[in-house]
Amino acid sequence: MAERSTAAVDVADNSGDEPLTADAVKATADGADTQNGRASDGPMPEKDGERRSTAPAAAPDLHSGHKLARRYRLEECVTRLDGFSSWRAMDEKLRRAVGVHLLPADHPRARSVLAAARSSALLGDPRFVQVLDAVEENDLVYVVHEWLPDATELTAILAADALEPHEAYQLVSQVSQAMAAAHREGLAHLRLTPSAILRTSTGQYRIRGLAVNAALRGITTETPQRADTEAIGALLYAALTQRWPYENDAYGLSGLPKGVGLLAPDQVRAGVHRGLGELAMRALANDGATASRQEPACTTPEELSKAVAAMPRIRPPEPAFTAPPEYQHTTYQQGSYGRPAHIGAPTAMTSSVVPPPPPLQSRTGRALKWGVAALLIAALGLGSWQLADTLLNHSKQGTGDTTQTQQQKTDDTPEKKDPVPLAIKGAEEYYPDGKPQNADGVGKSYDGDASTYWKTASYNQGPKLQITSGVGIIYDLGAEHEVSAASVKLRFAGDHTSVALYAAESMQPKNSVDGMKKIADATTKDNAVDLTAETPVKTRYVLLWMTAVPYAPYADFSKEGYKQGISDVKFKG
Repeated sequence: MAERSTAAVDVADNSGDEPLTADAVKATADGADTQNGRASDGPMPEKDGERRSTAPAAAPDLHSGHKLARRYRLEECVTRLDGFSSWRAMDEKLRRAVGVHLLPADHPRARSVLAAARSSALLGDPRFVQVLDAVEENDLVYVVHEWLPDATELTAILAADALEPHEAYQLVSQVSQAMAAAHREGLAHLRLTPSAILRTSTGQYRIRGLAVNAALRGITTETPQRADTEAIGALLYAALTQRWPYENDAYGLSGLPKGVGLLAPDQVRAGVHRGLGELAMRALANDGATASRQEPACTTPEELSKAVAAMPRIRPPEPAFTAPPEYQHTTYQQGSYGRPAHIGAPTAMTSSVVPPPPPLQSRTGRALKWGVAALLIAALGLGSWQLADTLLNHSKQGTGDTTQTQQQKTDDTPEKKDPVPLAIKGAEEYYPDGKPQNADGVGKSYDGDASTYWKTASYNQGPKLQITSGVGIIYDLGAEHEVSAASVKLRFAGDHTSVALYAAESMQPKNSVDGMKKIADATTKDNAVDLTAETPVKTRYVLLWMTAVPYAPYADFSKEGYKQGISDVKFKG
């Protein structure tokens, strides 16, 4: 629903559906239509995506404020359709928004919804909106899932304009890869519509309603891979042309002209990327459509994902720079300075000029001039002599001071040298609890590339880590050095990150952190922190240890929660 673009889980969008007041038992409640042999709410042919015709039970009569399992408080009903309802709710235990699907336990599809939700939860792929709970309780069946307040539906994005080629490439690449992974686990979506695709604030695309949306509406098919692949092709087609690739209108998009068949994207909208347009046709080549240049059709998400990977990579558009304003002449440059005054137009610069007095031409005047000249010469001579004397005295004093200073420096200890960078020869993750965080990504913490980083797991409680005593990395400096300082660049800012440096005995120390010598520690709310030791510590192995991390949103396939990442570490000594 476009007006709920930030919601994470409105599976029962009204695009292509009857209004909410429509009779829920009608066969077209899900938008099924025999027109053109397709479902009006999606690209799936009717023969491949049939709905079970069962009379749904009445939707539970619940209201805002009702609490499930003494934990989930219902706040807003998003959808009430076909015997089930969808809500935005509040998880009072973890103090976060969630989405909830509700239906009676005696609903004909209650068993299949529970099975689909539990199967989807086992996948655990962060590219999908995660199912958090699936419960049957007090004659109710409810499914709890993530709610992404910063995400926008593809429906709302396409309502504004078609996507740029790079953004459309990211869409088809991420969605096809995610669905290929789901099908490898035996899971299908069967309702991949623009309202099922969310784009987060970081530019990642996430898919909601895996298996659950179809189960809620009773959609089944004998060719799930073909149905999902054609749905992805329809999404790409709509992203390129801002038109739905079928004759009927859906999701706020106009359909194609009736009776002309499936037109290539570049025939619908000028300037469409040729490679992406051909890819959309290959994914849609399931019901008589032919792919451009006679390339084979893509009939599974895996084939489509490989076809996307084989394309030349599409670069993002160059940022647009605003041209500086034209140079403006100042009032001074446009004024009347040096210009002749116009007759009859007096200005403030016009004034009477007083002629200078005549020079002294008498004998007395000449004597006065010679006297003044003599006084000036005498004054200049006296001033020069005093200046030279002052400079000589100062030079002697300076020589004596320099000699004394040099003697004092010889007697005292040498001056401290400025810290120099220490090279990192290797690193390993340190996890005394036996649970590594991201062991393969340790090298990204000191590779000098700020765009890559080592990341921790995502925790539900924080900022102080309670499940584990801390997380960290041990760095090998190659030899013993006096370690006096470190600079650490962090992936996430927020309240708050606690970091400490310890001298370790080896890459696999036998002592716990409490038994190591602390070098320095600091706490920050920024995405960078500097640590300075009061006294340098000589060691070869340095442990960077974090005991508190901030709350951060979903990013780079890492779910929201208390987490942190290290993008660059530098030591000095």
